[in-house]
Amino acid sequence: MPAVCFYFQVHQPFRIKRLRFEEVGKRRPYFDDEKNALILDKVGRKSYLKTNTVLLELIQKHAGRFKVSFSISGVALDQMRLYDPTLLKSFQDLVATGCVELLSETYYHSLAALYDVEEFKEQVAAHQKLIKNLFGVEPKIFRNTELIYNDTIGRQVAELGFTGILAEGADDVLAWRSPNFVYHHPNAPLKILTKNYRLSDDIAFRFSNRGWNEFPLTTEKFSKWVHAVSGLGDTVNLFMDYETFGEHQWEETGIFEFLKALPDAILRHPHWCFMTPSEVIANFPAVAPLAFTRDVSWADVERDTSAWNGNEMQRSALATIYALGKQVKSRNNAAVLKTWRRLLTSDHFYYMCTKFFSDGDVHAYFSPFKSPYEAFLSYMAIIEDFSMLLDQKNNRGKL
Repeated sequence: MPAVCFYFQVHQPFRIKRLRFEEVGKRRPYFDDEKNALILDKVGRKSYLKTNTVLLELIQKHAGRFKVSFSISGVALDQMRLYDPTLLKSFQDLVATGCVELLSETYYHSLAALYDVEEFKEQVAAHQKLIKNLFGVEPKIFRNTELIYNDTIGRQVAELGFTGILAEGADDVLAWRSPNFVYHHPNAPLKILTKNYRLSDDIAFRFSNRGWNEFPLTTEKFSKWVHAVSGLGDTVNLFMDYETFGEHQWEETGIFEFLKALPDAILRHPHWCFMTPSEVIANFPAVAPLAFTRDVSWADVERDTSAWNGNEMQRSALATIYALGKQVKSRNNAAVLKTWRRLLTSDHFYYMCTKFFSDGDVHAYFSPFKSPYEAFLSYMAIIEDFSMLLDQKNNRGKL
């Protein structure tokens, strides 16, 4: 019985303030609490709360036959606890149904898997602890930041005890293979679920595009495409940002009505069902090893890590902040460590991206800065201020 595996990413960074170099040393706050609270409130109202309500109704309607999964970053959960506990409660209610699986990731949605293995492991452990405390579950499946993956990361994830990982179904990696099967790491006990990016992006990016030759996307049309996999695959992995519903695709586009009708359309075929990632891994054998010899992500047309480290500004910022790790940890100061880790969040480097055309438009949409250069200068000013603070014997500055 083939399955649809729905996975949603929920993440909100602690955005930094605009800081000029002449303000370095004056102990200005680094993070824009007002903006972060306002954005969480907006996205919560337009997307998260409405979609959570729809999913809860669908789970109740289908009595266990409709299932989804989430990865919620630690910094997103921290903001829910700070600014909107009701929003956190709505996610807890979903998990309590038993039809929602939570995945593990880095607490601070960082690129540590690429730059600092020990920090990566510490953030994963911290995220596991947070999920256990807030939801009472222990994730068994891993999803790295922005689906960033390679064979080395796979071995590290397997060593941490995870049985499976989500990855982008990049064409050059899959080659002639289909994303609609379970694969396994070439040298580690880890199963790999690859994103069917064509069907995922039909919802996440093309749903409201009137220039798309398949517009409008109806549940009948989409379910027909899914059902066409029958006999040619075991699982259709639909992975996307949760903001797809209500934020990237506004309510006026009909995205919520599409979501409400989709389970009925999928389940109308008697041989199809919905499964969580753990269920997919448990029910379907891996058909072959799948090697990821390059860094792969789900971002931009390249599906690599160039969205975060593709230019000199990004590489300079990354090298500088990760170089402070040993000094930060030697301070044995929880507030200093938390500030440093918030500065590791991948979004800060994403805002520095200088790509053009459609990818550049996406980067600009998410950025709170007027340009990648303003993002870089503000970030480096904060790092300079933070470095000065680290050099002081007694830390009394506000972080």
